Amino acid sequence: MEKVMFSILLAFLLGIILLFVGLVLGASFYSGREKTSPFECGFDPMGSSRVPFSLRFFLLAVIFVVFDVEIVLLFPSVMVVGGSWMSIVGYFALLVFLVLLLGGVIHEWREGSLEWEM
Repeated sequence: MEKVMFSILLAFLLGIILLFVGLVLGASFYSGREKTSPFECGFDPMGSSRVPFSLRFFLLAVIFVVFDVEIVLLFPSVMVVGGSWMSIVGYFALLVFLVLLLGGVIHEWREGSLEWEM
C-alpha cells in the first residue's frame, strides 16, 4: 500500500513541477504591437484576423469526433465476434451499444444537426 501511495504522490509532484517549469519557461516578457499583430507575409493585415467561424461547422465536427470515438470502441468487439470465448452477455452488451449508437444518430438527424444547409 505504501508503494502505491508513494507512486501517486510522486506522479502528482512530478506533474506540478513540470507545470511550473513550463509556466516559467513559456512566459513571454515582451508583448508589443508587433508581437500581437498577425503576420501576413510582411504586409499589413487586410482585415480582422479574428474572423468568427460557423457554429454549425463546429457542432458537426464535435458530432464527428464523438461518433468516431464510438466506432473505435467497436473495434475490439468486432475482433472477437464469432470467437469461441464471447458469451451471450458480450453479445447483449454489443447489441445495447449498437442500439445506443443508432439512437444517437437518429436523435442528431431529427434535431437537424447533420444538415449542412440553413
